[in-house]
Amino acid sequence: MSNTILKYLNQRRGNPHNLTKINILLFIFISSFMVACQPTNSGFPSQKKTTNNRQMKIVVPKNQAYSGAYIEFGHHEDNVTLEGIERFDKLVGKKQAIIAFSSDWGNQSFPDQQLNIISSYGAIPLIFWSPWDRPTEGWNSKPGRFDLNAIIAGQWDGYIDYWATQAKAYGNPLFVSWGLEMNGYWFPWSGIFYGAGKPSQNCKNCFEGPETFKKAYRYVIDRVRAKGASNILWVWHANNASDPDEPWNAMAQYYPGPQYVDWLGITAYGVQFKSEGNWVTVDKAIGTYYQQLCQLDEEKPLMLAEWGVGEFPEQGSKAHWIADFLERASKDYPRIRAAVFWHERWQNDDGSISNLRVNSSSEALKAYRQGIANPFWLARPLWTHADHPE
Repeated sequence: MSNTILKYLNQRRGNPHNLTKINILLFIFISSFMVACQPTNSGFPSQKKTTNNRQMKIVVPKNQAYSGAYIEFGHHEDNVTLEGIERFDKLVGKKQAIIAFSSDWGNQSFPDQQLNIISSYGAIPLIFWSPWDRPTEGWNSKPGRFDLNAIIAGQWDGYIDYWATQAKAYGNPLFVSWGLEMNGYWFPWSGIFYGAGKPSQNCKNCFEGPETFKKAYRYVIDRVRAKGASNILWVWHANNASDPDEPWNAMAQYYPGPQYVDWLGITAYGVQFKSEGNWVTVDKAIGTYYQQLCQLDEEKPLMLAEWGVGEFPEQGSKAHWIADFLERASKDYPRIRAAVFWHERWQNDDGSISNLRVNSSSEALKAYRQGIANPFWLARPLWTHADHPE
């Protein structure tokens, strides 16, 4: 008998005070037989199912927006701890409605521990579910074993099905961003690696790179939904500026259609690297791209799935940048219903420091604390029952 079955039986075994020894032995025998005869799930571990009687759903706030953060969760962006979240809360003077982290396909696992921490804390998770083996050095990466065509061909169906089954068992609502920033060149699912601007034979004004991404995106979501993971809110998550900035690589080229998107997401940063030179204002980072995102769908809520700015006082004021966005969001970007701040510091290859932490300076921290204190920014998700109309 396998260790997995033994563990299963030890967890599921009946209360000995309510069963005779004979019944216990009979139960174990029958359970062992049934488990042994069932098909395995590609060797993935089991997830304990939630016991909620009624599924909950998150409410899209009206005239307010959820505040959230990614809080420097390590190289793999998945070392989520309650202590880290609470330290950030104390730092900024407010709790978080959304906590973001990554779940790489290379892990071949489901992030149940991270989800349980975030759920117990009281926030809704945002998972960057990325089809790659995260490089140990550098960032730019060409397609590897999670090639989009391999996904479309069904080579990773077992993992997708397992992940979907575990997500359904988790039961609570969660945001999932699959294949984020696809209109850049730095991730292996970028259209640049799949034919780029070569005209597609399947439709007019379509291109192979974006079409391949959309096909893979739809394939993954269809398969997850087929497993009943209706608690997932799919965040279609583009970069603000397309790179390369060419018509075939425009944000809209990657949009898979409204039936595959629950929230429209975007990454929008100010200056992140000293080498960038000119200061990037809030309007330049968000304004134009906000309009492009709104044009994709007139009704879906918008999320700044990543936002922030580095501390480069010789180029511009980080404190002013943060204050400017937090103050103007409700008026100038009224469809934004969530914003996830990227709180991280790292050293670049040239020795320079990119410090996006909210407390990179006392001025930046003060600006964030004052701006996020506005009641417009919600510190907790709003919930309702899934069968209750909003």
